[in-house]
Formats: sequence, C-alpha cells, structure tokens
Amino acid sequence: METQTKRVLLAAPRGYCAGVDRAVITVEKALDLYGPPVYVRKEIVHNKHVVTTLERRGAIFVDETDEVPEGATVVFSAHGVAPVVHDEAKALSLKTIDATCPLVTKVHREAIRFADADYDILLIGHEGHEEVIGTSGEAPEHITLVDGPDDVKNVEVRDPERVVWLSQTTLSVDETMETVRRLREKFPKLQDPPSDDICYATQNRQLAVKEMAADTDLMIVVGSRNSSNSVRLVEVALEHGAKDGHLVDYAAEIDPAWLDGVGTVGVTSGASVPEILVREVLEFLAERGYEDVKPIISAEESLTFALPMELRRDLKARGLPDGAKVVGQGSLADLH
Repeated sequence: METQTKRVLLAAPRGYCAGVDRAVITVEKALDLYGPPVYVRKEIVHNKHVVTTLERRGAIFVDETDEVPEGATVVFSAHGVAPVVHDEAKALSLKTIDATCPLVTKVHREAIRFADADYDILLIGHEGHEEVIGTSGEAPEHITLVDGPDDVKNVEVRDPERVVWLSQTTLSVDETMETVRRLREKFPKLQDPPSDDICYATQNRQLAVKEMAADTDLMIVVGSRNSSNSVRLVEVALEHGAKDGHLVDYAAEIDPAWLDGVGTVGVTSGASVPEILVREVLEFLAERGYEDVKPIISAEESLTFALPMELRRDLKARGLPDGAKVVGQGSLADLH
C-alpha cells in the first residue's frame, strides 16, 4: 500500500502586523517606563496569549474607563476608541496612551471628514466589534452600520446623492466587496472611501490563504475566537477549496483526529498572533510526520509605525531610546 505524502504549506505573510506590533510594544514599554500596574482598556489586541503574557508583567485589562483608578495610566487598544472615551479619561485625570492602529485612525478621520460634509456614512462591519464602536462614535448621527450583504436591505439614507461607505479594517475582502456591490445597486451614487479601508495585513493574509486553500486537506489558523481577521481566515480557506479548517489558540487544541487521512496541512495565523505559537503548531505536526514545510509567499511587507507620541515623549524625557519606528509589514502606500 502506497504511503501518503505528508506536507505543510506555510503562509507568508502571517502573524503580527505593524499595528499589533506597535500596540504590544507600547504596553511593554509603558510597563518598563512607569512600572506596573499599567491599565489597558479592552484587550490590547485580540489574542489570548498576548493578553496573558502582558498580565503576567503587570498589565491590568479593563472593559470600561471608569474601572481605572483616578490618575492612573491607561493604554487604549489597537482597535480605537470613540471620542467619549477620551472625555471619560480626562474626567478621571488619567494619563492616556493611545495605541490605536494608524490604519484604524485613518478610518476615523474619514468618518469625521464625511460627517462634516453632511454625508450619510455606511460603515460595513460587525455589530459590537470594538473597532466599529470606536469609529461609529466619531459621528453617530451620520453613521449607519451595515453588517454584511444581507443587511443591505435594511439600510435607509437621507439623501441617496450624498452617501459613502467605509469599513472595519479586518473584514473579509470578498464579503465586503459583495456588500458594496449590493449597496451600489440600491444607491447608485454611493462614493468609495479615498483609500482602501481593509488593512494591508488582512488582505495579504487572506490572499495567501486563497492561494493555498485548494491544495489543502486541512487548514489550521492560529488565532483567538474574538479576532475578526483570524475567524475570517478560516472562512476564506473553506470558501476557496480547503476540505476542512479550524481556528486554534495553541497547538494543544489541535485534535489529532483532524489529521486522519490528511496529506496536506495549511498553516497560517491572524494578524495579532506571535510567531512562537505558529512554531509550536509546526512542531506538533512534525511529530506526526508532517516535516516537509513549503512556504507560500503571497506578498512582501515592510511597513513601519512610530510608537504613540505620549510614550515617545516620556521615553525621551528619561533619556531612553524612544523606539520611534516599529518595524511591521506592509507598504507606506497603505497610509495615504
């Protein structure tokens, strides 16, 4: 009987994007500079391992601003916050460090700009997601949430001549474009955002999965269940030909039964996942005969982000390196 060939297709790029790298380093440097505890509003990024690791160092994660003691230091997560959150922090005399991803900040600025021009803004995203809550808070009277293609039928606007769409940065590219297509059928004068809202990292990771999917019997995505971009990677894999797909936080969550009859395993990770977790998955697979690993490279990324201004200022005042640039992955064109 012929022995089945076992191999792994390893997506590249995968894992940390520049915005996540910046946010995690922000909390680490804040702990070094100010000492624990440093409070973080919401999860700094949507990854269980990252949050647990920072908690061990002295970060305290809270859901709401009023859980932070008056006068303490608080970091706002990479997903962004509404203006009211800044007001809450000011009322409590909190020292704030804003780790919002610059690509999310770009969407906030677009929302403000179109609201000032009295447009109806159709924000494509998932209800309850922190990024959507933050963006909507910039102009709540102008923004209507559109939660996927099937929600388009519920959308009403004041003036079909003055309507624009924006999106959450971590969505499925294909589903978002289908939502836009349906919106444009309903509102032919619908305007596009000045530049792509879905972030380069989300798009590149989905592109790699699309290239791999048809050749994989099983796709393993490393990421947490509250990570929108990680969940989307599993969906994209299954939509583009993977026979099976699962999301895991750790290698220990892989059920060996998933590997029954499987020749090719695809492996990737969401944009908030440290590489150590991917290595553990590869080790798990190697122990079961999947030692042949082939990288699937869909894009090169080289984006850099500065650390938050407040943190750089305080590092400089102490005579410490300010880590002005955080090397991530992408293209500077994504900022324009």
